[in-house]
Amino acid sequence: MPLTRSAPFLTLGWMQSVATATVGTFLGWIGIGRMGGAMSSRLLAAGLDVAVYNRTQEKALPLAEKGARVVGTAAELGSCDIVFITVASSQDLLEVLVGEDGLLTAAAAPSIVVDCSTVSQGASAEARELASARAVAFLAAPVSGNPKVARAGRLTMAVSGPRDAFVVALPYLRVVACDATYVGEGDVARLVKLCHNLLLGAVIRSLVEVTVLAEKGGVRRHDFLSFLNDSVLGSMFTAYKTPALVNLDFAPTFTTRLLYKDFDLGLDAGRLLETPMPLAALVHDLLRAGIDEGIGDRDFAAMIQLVARSAGLELQSEDVEVDDGLSSAPG
Repeated sequence: MPLTRSAPFLTLGWMQSVATATVGTFLGWIGIGRMGGAMSSRLLAAGLDVAVYNRTQEKALPLAEKGARVVGTAAELGSCDIVFITVASSQDLLEVLVGEDGLLTAAAAPSIVVDCSTVSQGASAEARELASARAVAFLAAPVSGNPKVARAGRLTMAVSGPRDAFVVALPYLRVVACDATYVGEGDVARLVKLCHNLLLGAVIRSLVEVTVLAEKGGVRRHDFLSFLNDSVLGSMFTAYKTPALVNLDFAPTFTTRLLYKDFDLGLDAGRLLETPMPLAALVHDLLRAGIDEGIGDRDFAAMIQLVARSAGLELQSEDVEVDDGLSSAPG
């Protein structure tokens, strides 16, 4: 049974409040993985009208308990006003748009598609062209953060595409994330996200190396990281990774394999734009080594185990309750 809009689509002003802007808009979400589930839950918690699709429908059922309408195909979301997408790969993005029962194959099409996936600029450009053929505005909106950050309302977004579509979508972006930065036309937001993740890889590698060095010299990981987090070098990232590093909990929020994929894309961008990236290339090789040593599907913070092994140090969980810096976050 096709979905119908609950009210006419609203053209929203830049400065309208979220409470006013969200009235009557019908939202869709494609991709209910760890990130998609956490992000779409924020829209539902705000009382918004959301329909969701996931290739494995069972993963979407918990959202039904929160008020979402679960549909059987992406095409059924064609009658939504704005559709968000969070999928794992470039091919997945194109598949949910124009594959069998894809979003853009339906008779009706949304006004705006907001893609929050991390995909290549080439795939993003192709998706934009496909959307344009259906008179659909396409926003690339990759995010910074993991599912726990998403649940805390501390995600940030870089967004590119038509500015007028960004203005319309902004109140909803600010429900999902604490803020969204418009970075330009086309697909430049993809490059911004790749640059972000290249820095992420360099930071985590440096962080685990100095943490192992401190421990080998007799300093507990918890004490060293507590000092670091309170220093000028501390950040939301170092704080929310501290529990994993202290207690060796590497349940994946973002896997080593996915970070390696982003380094592939980032180094491709470096070659295309003739920008030397020797540090990124080194971290890329270290990530590959981590995958070969069995941490590909673990959280990328598990690199600390490889560094410790190289240093002849056997890590043990310190079994310490650690503040991740997110408990007092807004939202």
